Amino acid sequence: MHDTSTGSDTGTGSTGHTARPSRRAVLAATAGLTAALSVPTAAHAAPHDDRRLRALISRMTLEEKVGQLFVMRVYGHSATAPDQADIDANLKEIGVRTAAELIAKYRVGGIIYFTWAHNTRDPHQIADLSNGIQRASLDQPRGLPVLIATDQEHGAVCRVGAPATLFPGAMAIGAGRSRSDARTLGRISGAELRAMGVNQDYSPDADVNVNPANPVIGVRSFGADPEAVAGLVAAEVKGYQAAGVAATAKHFPGHGDTAVDSHYGFPVITHSRDLWEKLDAVPFRAAIRAGIDSVMTAHIQFPALDDSGDPATLSHPILTGILRGELGYDGVVITDSLGMQGVRTKYGDDRVPVLALKAGVDQLLNPPSLDVAWNAVLKAVREGELTEARLDESILRILRLKARRGVLDRPWASPEGVDRTVGTASHLASAARIAERTTTLLVNEGGVLPFDRRREHRLLVVGADPASPSGTTGPPTGVLAAALTELGFTATALSTGTAPSAGTVDKAVTAARDADAVIVATYNVTAGSSQRTLVDRLVATGRPVAVVAIRNPYDVAQLPSVRACLATYCWTDVELRAAARVIAGRVAPRGRLPVPVQRADDPAQVLYPIGHGLRY
Repeated sequence: MHDTSTGSDTGTGSTGHTARPSRRAVLAATAGLTAALSVPTAAHAAPHDDRRLRALISRMTLEEKVGQLFVMRVYGHSATAPDQADIDANLKEIGVRTAAELIAKYRVGGIIYFTWAHNTRDPHQIADLSNGIQRASLDQPRGLPVLIATDQEHGAVCRVGAPATLFPGAMAIGAGRSRSDARTLGRISGAELRAMGVNQDYSPDADVNVNPANPVIGVRSFGADPEAVAGLVAAEVKGYQAAGVAATAKHFPGHGDTAVDSHYGFPVITHSRDLWEKLDAVPFRAAIRAGIDSVMTAHIQFPALDDSGDPATLSHPILTGILRGELGYDGVVITDSLGMQGVRTKYGDDRVPVLALKAGVDQLLNPPSLDVAWNAVLKAVREGELTEARLDESILRILRLKARRGVLDRPWASPEGVDRTVGTASHLASAARIAERTTTLLVNEGGVLPFDRRREHRLLVVGADPASPSGTTGPPTGVLAAALTELGFTATALSTGTAPSAGTVDKAVTAARDADAVIVATYNVTAGSSQRTLVDRLVATGRPVAVVAIRNPYDVAQLPSVRACLATYCWTDVELRAAARVIAGRVAPRGRLPVPVQRADDPAQVLYPIGHGLRY
């Protein structure tokens, strides 16, 4: 049963045939705000026409103002007619049935898309969902276009999968060392997101990953050299924002040196203030210089910056004192998800959004209970803990962002735009070329690589097959085997997992005896990992063995027996196919380590420094 009482989701159910609403329809839907909304297009807009934006704010009720501050998840592929399971999930978690009802009840200023919330099935569906959300918001009294956001970092974190163009992740881009490639990534990814109606991306990651044990950042970072990270962050920001998508530098003041995942715990960063200036702050300063639209906070303690024990998300000294005051940033500050444990450890869910606003935040992302958070902010204003003027400051920043990226004037997606832009042959070719520049050859004793299809014709591809992070075809062993077969080899895939049993290892060794050479895909190898046993046993067969570290480049330190090792930094298809071309000698390895790899037996010693990368 579909509830249509909240209006129609334009085109949902007739994918590919959505009529593009005219600009006149947008303005008519705002019922009396035509003059205030008639800002120029993004390419010709004045940076801030604050008079118009303040006029919008002056017409809002207090409840509408509170709503503008929230960015919320919602289940379903359609704004008005999601599947019954998604209606049930929405009722359970949010108390509404659909995205349209969410907007009508809470007047949220933003929506975040997730794969697991069934928002991102395919490009035309995403565009239809975006249009349905915008229609639902513009149909409200004094309705405004919505910021529609997602985490399209590429690599390990991606919400929109194929057939959209997927690029290597940040650490792979760091290995390629090309600011031009980073800008191209942002420009193409931004154009495709905008074509699907997504106008805010929570990327790039500006963290400097100096801790190999970091469980939450790792390959999501461009690397360990702050200046190199800064250059790539700034380039990607410029690419995204030139395409009309607000970029987001995260996670301020820097999440790159932690052994705790802030989704599940409360990390403490022990850097001195001086080290923060030289390391963590550098990419954020570069992002601000590049005109970054939004900065996301980290749910971390940083005692050298604020010794109160509060997470940075709730810290006035960090967000207002340092980010706004010392770094001179006056754009949008958004929290990381308020459902994460790092921000919920010290205060209740009713206090967190209020304290975040008092600290200097503008957008409140994905609270565990929107009803609790929304009413807590409303109550804080009514009781005088927060002033309405304080809300107005944040709303003005949010509206400036919407105006700057053309969202107020051009919120709509179109089927023609999707077909013209998303996953085009030229975009896919650009991603493939960029990936070829990132694959890093760490070890090649005796010239094991490249494999020759006449000499090593029969290949066995074994190893870990983690779930695809970004809607690619996967699994990694299958992608590698298929790509090598296309290149003239006969390649067979055998998935052995991240913790192969003794029986699985035996099976791989038996299969290796019928092959001319073996490729092993490794994933986060530790000292006690049975992946080490697998590699050692395969090397002992005497067959040539090449390891492909498909996530962390640190795997090589745990595998002293290998004579050939490549790092890809991510396991998306585009990167694995590039690695196959390197293995086959079709392209030369060109990547260089963006992080140091320490010795496994003595972490104080560097095994391979930043910049290490062999050539054929």
